[in-house]
Amino acid sequence: MPITMKSFSDMTRKDVFTHKGVYCGKVIDVGLDLEKFRVKSLVVDAVRGSFLASLVGDKKGVIVPFSMVQSVGDVVIIKHISPTAVETGEEEAPSN
Repeated sequence: MPITMKSFSDMTRKDVFTHKGVYCGKVIDVGLDLEKFRVKSLVVDAVRGSFLASLVGDKKGVIVPFSMVQSVGDVVIIKHISPTAVETGEEEAPSN
């Protein structure tokens, strides 16, 4: 699988959706692991009225682990999370 490089400034202000097409918010920052030269997480502004805002309330800057990111292009696609997954700290099981 080819690796593509993106500028960090290209990542910010991108809209974030779940893989089920649900809007979550916008990327406002990128968390880095400087020892391993990897992106560790994305910080998403849970825009009022979005799916993510309904899960976390009025919190700003929700940290999404980069392992949940499925693709970065014109928008960022993350794995869909359910309210029960947020409460238990687990990801939703993939449905086929």
